[in-house]
Order: sequence, then structure tokens, then C-alpha cells
Amino acid sequence: MLNFKFAQTQDQKISILCLGAHCDDIEIGCGGTILQLLAQHQNISCTWVTFCSTPERATETREVSSAFLANCEHTNVVIHSFRDGFLPWLGPEVKDVFETLKEVNSPDLVFTHAKDDMHQDHRLVNELTWNTFRNHLILEYEIPKYDGDLGRPNIFVPLEETYLAEKIKIILDGYRSQRSKHWFTEELFRSLPRIRGMESNSPTCYAEAFYCRKLLVR
Repeated sequence: MLNFKFAQTQDQKISILCLGAHCDDIEIGCGGTILQLLAQHQNISCTWVTFCSTPERATETREVSSAFLANCEHTNVVIHSFRDGFLPWLGPEVKDVFETLKEVNSPDLVFTHAKDDMHQDHRLVNELTWNTFRNHLILEYEIPKYDGDLGRPNIFVPLEETYLAEKIKIILDGYRSQRSKHWFTEELFRSLPRIRGMESNSPTCYAEAFYCRKLLVR
């Protein structure tokens, strides 16, 4: 297995764009990586975009994203109120959001949903991500779900236990509206990183995994 390091000069600014169809998608899919990245690097700006929400969940997302981005130098959290489960049938409006993002963002790194995710909202966000950001580094994160659509990712980020535990605590504490769901547990949020850590021989035993379709190595 080859190892690559996220390099940054002292004065270099890094721009990250995080895209999630629903409140808690970004946090579950790549929250540990974001926490670890912000702890290890400076001069990072982050735009955080959620597409589907209700007033209650939007309030939760603002609190949770603030906790995840506490060490980020510049942040922009945008929460839309599209109807959950209906994104593909709201295509023009969602496309307009992406066009606006393109006008104000040229991110160095984009986090988005995986292409083969079984949820229709997730797939549309992925499709429009690639349609909009055609010359950018895009990492597709995975969301465990009832559909059983986990695949074989090709990028692994070893996670220190500290950041994994922080990720899980923020999610469980912040998303109070989700606590009644049987899958919304620490055990689940820890189990997938443990599996990915085993697959990648992570020195910390844990990892978050991503799909990368294109990577320019210079």
C-alpha cells in the first residue's frame, strides 16, 4: 500500500468544500477526517453545504458543524430546506445551488457522497458534484445504511482514536432528533472505521474510507 501525505506550505491556504444531501451526512461520512485535518493544518477555509433539512434539523446542523469546524480559520455553513427523498425531482433548483457554488468556490478538496450510494438524494449530489467541479480533487465518502451498499473504497485516512471519539460524541450529542433511530449508536459509528482500519492496516486501528476516481500526482 502506497502512502501519500497532505502537504501544505506555511503560508498556503487550503479550501475545502463539504457537500451532504442530509443533515448528519457529512459528519458521519468524513467528520473524523475533517477534525483531524483541521487539527494538523492551518489556513484552511471550509464551505459546508447541506441540501435537505427541516427547521429542527437545521438548528442541529448549525450547532454540530460549528463544533466540527471550531479550528477552521474561515467557515461558511449553508443549509437548504429541500424535501428529504425528493432531490432528483427537484433537479433544476438543486442544480442552481451548484451553479452558485461554482461561482464563489474553487476548492482544493471536495467531500461528497459516493457514486454507488443507494439513496437517490445522495446519488444526485454526487452527480452534480462531478458535473460542477471537473478539475478538482473529489473524495466520495460512505454512509452505512439499511440498503447495504458499502463497497471497496480506494482511499483510507487513518484516524487517531481522539478524533474518532470526538466525532462520535459531537454527532450523538448534537443530533437529538435522531436518537430514537435504532442505528444511531456509538457502536455503529465506531464499527465501520474499525473495519476500514483493518483493511488499510491503519496504525491507529481506525480509518475513514473514500472513493477517488481521479487523482493527479505531481
